[in-house]
Amino acid sequence: MHFASDNSGPVHPEVLTALAEANQGYQMAYGADDLMNEVRDRIRAIFEAPGAAVYLVATGTAANSLALATLSQPWETIFCSPVAHIHEDECNAPEFYTGAKLTLVPGGDKMQPDALRRTIAAEETRGVHGPQRGPVSITQVTERGSVYSLAELQALCGIAKEFGLPVHMDGARFTNALVALNCSPAEMTWKAGVDAVSFGGTKNGLMGVEAVVFFDESKAWEFELRRKRGAHLFSKHRYLSAQMAAYLRDDLWLRSARKANANCARLADGLRAAGAQFLHEPQANIIFASFPRSLHKRLHAAGAVYHLWGDPLDGPDEDKTLACRFVCDWSTPTEEIDRFLALL
Repeated sequence: MHFASDNSGPVHPEVLTALAEANQGYQMAYGADDLMNEVRDRIRAIFEAPGAAVYLVATGTAANSLALATLSQPWETIFCSPVAHIHEDECNAPEFYTGAKLTLVPGGDKMQPDALRRTIAAEETRGVHGPQRGPVSITQVTERGSVYSLAELQALCGIAKEFGLPVHMDGARFTNALVALNCSPAEMTWKAGVDAVSFGGTKNGLMGVEAVVFFDESKAWEFELRRKRGAHLFSKHRYLSAQMAAYLRDDLWLRSARKANANCARLADGLRAAGAQFLHEPQANIIFASFPRSLHKRLHAAGAVYHLWGDPLDGPDEDKTLACRFVCDWSTPTEEIDRFLALL
């Protein structure tokens, strides 16, 4: 009964098989392997972007930080949500790689268009003394488990374009959002106005690889230089390529995300029936809920693994409601979900 994170799950067997197959003979290093050609072609096809520049790195932090560094200058500021992963969970890596600062757009889980417009307009007002306007970064799925609709994405990107600013999408859970919206990758990115996306795989069954996709190919060389200078260009690159190639073959990326989202929906239905309160309506594979400490104690004693949000488990049982987070991945067995709900 493990619901701590989709980072905690196993690597999909199809990916391990692909890695073993890639471990035969010799391939050129640093991304010149044959598998990378397949990956590049497949990603361009699924995004309907034949001219896109496609690169692989091993972590989401590297993908976000290097992409944003390519889209910004050190004297600029990057606009994001207060709960964006690049703000909360990357140890200032985006600031380190970009030299820029982050400006938080007031609001909740999602950025709102009016708040974004006001925040952008408030910058670049002090000439050389203040930060200049830089990229807008959108997290999809958000860190609270909600999903921006296509209309919401278009509205935010439209405001960025009003000010001539590029848009970055943190897509660590890109495919979970995609299947939740039942749209195409192109509709959720460049057709909405996104300039660059980190196309995540690690949280959806890969061992450790993320793609960075620029829809403006003129950014390609700068990204290559930044990736090398930032120590994120793998020598034995074929092992990154093999993972991503397996991910994109036979729709593994979609199959895995659909299973993760379905697992989450099953868990959410059971939690709702048991009287749990939701802090955010689950839309993909993450749930934020609250219920009494006594139930948390029972579940933890039975071996359930998930994160409490704020208050500790120790303390009096009576009437104390604790918030928690559950994350489902492709590998979560239905039987484990049902056993958890039976205990609840």
